[in-house]
Amino acid sequence: MTEENPEKTPEITSAQLHEQPTAVVRETVPVTDLREFFGRAYGAVVGAVQQQHVQLAGPPFALYRGTPSDVVDVEAGFPLAAPFPGPGEGGVTAGSLPAGQAYEAMHIGPYENLENTYRALMARMAAEAVAPADEMWEYYLSDPGREPDPSRWKTLVVWPVA
Repeated sequence: MTEENPEKTPEITSAQLHEQPTAVVRETVPVTDLREFFGRAYGAVVGAVQQQHVQLAGPPFALYRGTPSDVVDVEAGFPLAAPFPGPGEGGVTAGSLPAGQAYEAMHIGPYENLENTYRALMARMAAEAVAPADEMWEYYLSDPGREPDPSRWKTLVVWPVA
């Protein structure tokens, strides 16, 4: 996949992940309300992290539990340089991204097309006879407020192996 041709199948790599402390807001949210939830959650996490004097260690992410449907169990937050002492205002709590083997794919394009990247990841796991975990997450590497062209948005999809 390239920025010039975002419709190509994404390159999928295998990665060995290390546990990463996070600060998150977790809710069960209708898919149609995700944008509002993300805005509220990321704002609350940034405020709580600043108040607790903990340093961010990466871009915003959303971790999904289970198979997404019309409603999703989602955590939205940031990776941190040290564990979050929390709790913070706005429902901010300490969390972590797990260690272990995972597959990663860089999605370039609008969020509405992420399903194609997930299908490619599932196909790769099936071809290698590994089962996907019930949790997966997305790092949002582009800020839609700064990059208005959705065809240029970058999202790193991480799907651990069960």
